[in-house]
Amino acid sequence: MLKWCMTAATILILAATANAGPPAPKVTLEQATEVLNELETIKLKGIPPKLLEDAQAVAIIPRVIKGGFIIGGRVGHGVVLQRDDKGGWSQPLFVTIGGASLGFQVGLQSADVVLVFKKRDTLARLLEGKKKLTLGADISVAAGPVGREAAVATDGKLEAEIYSYSRARGLFAGVSLQGGVLAGNKDINEMYAADMRPETAKAFVDLVAKLNAMAK
Repeated sequence: MLKWCMTAATILILAATANAGPPAPKVTLEQATEVLNELETIKLKGIPPKLLEDAQAVAIIPRVIKGGFIIGGRVGHGVVLQRDDKGGWSQPLFVTIGGASLGFQVGLQSADVVLVFKKRDTLARLLEGKKKLTLGADISVAAGPVGREAAVATDGKLEAEIYSYSRARGLFAGVSLQGGVLAGNKDINEMYAADMRPETAKAFVDLVAKLNAMAK
């Protein structure tokens, strides 16, 4: 009985989070910059600069909520930046991550998630307007190497298409991004395209600057 009560409570929390809707584009961009700032403070355990330098795209998804008891789920909203033809960063693509999972897990967790894409064509499905990418199914995903000492491992020796990083809050056992579904958010992308406010443009510029700084 207790197990089912906990499962039901988790479902209600996840549903409430999903129904609350994604933040405005400016807020997501600012939160994404905050995530990178926090990751940068983890000395010797952050994302290797070489991996970011060679990345073809980076997804930053703040405050992904994941929870469950035996049956679990996750929901979060974030942004993807992709390399352009000149080696810079494209305009943002706003995304949602969701999905359910089975296996031993307990508790409720909020985690900031960063996904580093090694190949340019990995995001083609999203950029072409297709519905979703399933991590671990459509594309391979693995826990990424950490720290500057991992630079050697990034020189052509990493085989997954995506490397994942997270900064977790709360209690959770059995954390995994396998089975997570990444999808473009049409409404938020249209909202961003129509948002001409200088503060929104600044939020994007600040995010790009932080990403470039971490790749050095």
